[in-house]
Amino acid sequence: MNSYGKSTARHDAKVRKVAVAGIATALFLSACSSAADSASPSSSAPTSAGSTGSAVLSFDSAAMDSVVSEKAEGFREIAMVVMITTPTQKYVNTWGSVREGVNEPPTLDTKVRVGSNTKTWTGTAILQLVDEGKLAVTDPVSKFRPDVPNGDNITIGDLLDMRSGLYNYTETLELNQALDEQPERVWTPEELLAMGLSQPPYFAPDTGYHYSNTNTVLLGLIAEQLDGKPIQQIFADRIFGPLALAGTSFPANTDTSIPTPYANGYTYSGNVETLGEGKQALPQSRLDAIAAGTERPTDTTTHNPSWTWSAGQGISTANDMATWVKALGTGSLLSPATQELRVNSVQPTDGEGSAGYGYGIAQMGPMYGHIGELPGYNSFMGYDPVNDVTMVVWGNLAPTADGFAPASAVAGALVPFIYGKPAQDASDDIADTEDANGEGK
Repeated sequence: MNSYGKSTARHDAKVRKVAVAGIATALFLSACSSAADSASPSSSAPTSAGSTGSAVLSFDSAAMDSVVSEKAEGFREIAMVVMITTPTQKYVNTWGSVREGVNEPPTLDTKVRVGSNTKTWTGTAILQLVDEGKLAVTDPVSKFRPDVPNGDNITIGDLLDMRSGLYNYTETLELNQALDEQPERVWTPEELLAMGLSQPPYFAPDTGYHYSNTNTVLLGLIAEQLDGKPIQQIFADRIFGPLALAGTSFPANTDTSIPTPYANGYTYSGNVETLGEGKQALPQSRLDAIAAGTERPTDTTTHNPSWTWSAGQGISTANDMATWVKALGTGSLLSPATQELRVNSVQPTDGEGSAGYGYGIAQMGPMYGHIGELPGYNSFMGYDPVNDVTMVVWGNLAPTADGFAPASAVAGALVPFIYGKPAQDASDDIADTEDANGEGK
């Protein structure tokens, strides 16, 4: 993984192995492995910031700044934002400019598309409906959608933890060609679901793990059916309002704007180019042209994100993501019993020792959260409930020309500044999650 200690060959092999199962893993893998490789001052021994036995270290802000700059420049990012908070410390780095050709640094209130972080909203709305007795995680999908093949044997829980076996529609050539040829196209949730259901399943329900946006779109439709409201209103009433997330929104399918202030999104890759082996590097000839400045990235800011719907259409800010991921990790919007159900649902995504995924939530080392990506934007959010640590990172050029997820890689590179030399399982978790999810696909 170039400077992050993970080779491109290893990256591509892993992506092939897990397809596009989950976005959250790549962050923690690159995080832990990059610490040893970094030539920045990160090698100095940090000291504990808390009481005796605290797992959290005193931040070396200068060294952290160096790492962010090194990674952001290496990835050719336009802008990046990093925020890490503990009970006694706060680190913020707002790097670059919100768009090419201007000098306008991002802030913690700059809005970006947050991709699959949206899945945590959908999962939470479903679990709130569980709290209200409107459904159970053991209910068969056929109870709500009789048209789902094998729906008698697929449960709501199988959809939430990506173990339904339903084909991920974002892996279809049909969708990716359409996104390249008509980026302004408006997609309906039923169109997306039909693409996924038209393909054979990966496996029988609850016999494997495969990250699939089809699951979350189906959950969004079920939430609308049970709550009697459009998904925008469900999120506003159940999440944005109660947490006062003023910078967070879920646009209408026809709305390609982002409320101000916002950062533009950029990418060098087409959608079809990301199929098969995931976010692989571009051909050397194009990498040379990019290095020479003769090829510029495509501005994806107003490409219509309706192809992700309840699986990835959200907009938010670093401040709001920090508030939300802490609520997600503590279960403040769920009953204690349902939060316990959620946490206990987390299972390894690729065998023992891999990152975990559960009911609309990823576990990466000590953190609960998610990773999100759309062409042009990559974001990470994580919360460690044991040490009360929150981390949010976003970048606005994704995937990179070398085929990496910038926010995940930077978050991974900063983990050692929070905990010291990270445990190997934590570092593997970060990388595994991003590899599993792919580019929102």
